[in-house]
Amino acid sequence: MLLGDRRVPPVPGGYAVVDVEATGRSPWRHRVVEVAVVLLDHRLRTEGEFATLVDPAGPVGPTHVHRITQDQVVGAPRFREVAPVLLDLLAGRVLVGHHVSCDRSFLEREFARLGVELPPVPELCTMRLARTRLADAGGYGLAACVAAAGLGRYPAHTALGDARAAADLLRHCVAAPP
Repeated sequence: MLLGDRRVPPVPGGYAVVDVEATGRSPWRHRVVEVAVVLLDHRLRTEGEFATLVDPAGPVGPTHVHRITQDQVVGAPRFREVAPVLLDLLAGRVLVGHHVSCDRSFLEREFARLGVELPPVPELCTMRLARTRLADAGGYGLAACVAAAGLGRYPAHTALGDARAAADLLRHCVAAPP
């Protein structure tokens, strides 16, 4: 499998493609309101998916962006309830996301609020891959990259929709010539 200009060996545990929707832009001031993980094996085949709304214990934030209303998070688990599941899903895998450092920051901060350190896991950013594989994208947001790759429409700004789109983009970028 080629990533960038170097050969990357298959990852024994595979990949965890993650996306979070949050109550705002700052991991320090805002909370996760939805999280999704698409599990891929070392050949980038989907092994499973996990997605849930998360009760942020406060306002849900920019509903016009993520379309999640306050009523929808009533009865949803708090982050502390999904944290063990997330730790299991990420264990031994490469963390993948479109602008993965943002998703990772939110996860790290949510785990820190629980007194838990997110274990160090390697990461791979589909936005960075797209910069080398989709030079004509006209922008490197997820929607622009998905369109440039010809991957079709997806439910943007939903955690599972974005995670699935990032997984498809990863597959496309790995198959595309550098």
